[in-house]
Amino acid sequence: MKLNDLTNMASPIVKFVSVSRKVGCYLLNSVFIAHAVADVPKMDSLRSAKLEFAVQMTCESCANQVRDALEGKPGVQSVSIDVRTEQVLVESTLTTAEVHALIESTGRRAVLKGIGGSEPDMGSAVAMLSGAGSVQGVVRFLQLSEERCLIDGTLDGLAPGPHGLHVHTLGDLTSDCLSCGDHYNPYGKPHGGPEDSERHVGDLGNVVAGPDGRASFRLDDRQIKVWDVIGRSLVVDAGEDDLGCGGHALSRETGNSGERLACGIIARSAGLFQNAKQICACDGVTLWEERDRPIAGKGRRMETPPAHL
Repeated sequence: MKLNDLTNMASPIVKFVSVSRKVGCYLLNSVFIAHAVADVPKMDSLRSAKLEFAVQMTCESCANQVRDALEGKPGVQSVSIDVRTEQVLVESTLTTAEVHALIESTGRRAVLKGIGGSEPDMGSAVAMLSGAGSVQGVVRFLQLSEERCLIDGTLDGLAPGPHGLHVHTLGDLTSDCLSCGDHYNPYGKPHGGPEDSERHVGDLGNVVAGPDGRASFRLDDRQIKVWDVIGRSLVVDAGEDDLGCGGHALSRETGNSGERLACGIIARSAGLFQNAKQICACDGVTLWEERDRPIAGKGRRMETPPAHL
């Protein structure tokens, strides 16, 4: 058989594989985004997490109101309340933002102090994202097991629709998000979606902002390890990550998700019952004052530090 004959035979096969890949990528991407927009449970982790909140309470009737706001709600599995320590422990499959909103629907202020799983503490981390624009938020990582990492976050100020979310190699914000380096990719893989085996470890897919510009999400990832990403950075992008399927020159590198909108360094955070902070000595902000202040920048520091600091 001549070489030309082999080439002619192979050509339709290559075209078929190429078309099949594009169709498969299109279907995968469409389903992923459709699930995200519709808030289908499959988008988010169904693994429960334990959330520790400080809640302003002074009496048992306060505790009863908080308990009534939580117990029996879909996704809430258990509630434990200690009025003396102003502590509320909730085991739930809901996002931290959703549980927080349920507690504050009683008119009482709440602050998340720790997050944990049913297994012994395997590590947790947090990234506070901000940028040159109005986008800001908090994303938490909780290692549920050797194989599974829970990623829970809320981002505000986004344009409605999907936005790429990635862990980047460097925890360097000297040039804002431009100095965060490339996607975290220790094994030299091509860019892909969160369910792909061939992907950057830092590829977390898309989060979807609603009409109000808020993206509240809960992801369950099998490649991220908390101990590997502490000290690196988390970045949210302006556009949709095509999960490596877009056919653009950047699809297999970055998902062609556009400019970096906001970023933050991933730092170790408190697990359950590990955060006893009532006041931050660096800027004089108490636990409850912190609730009403920006994460950083103008308006964070008290004008006159308390006398005992």
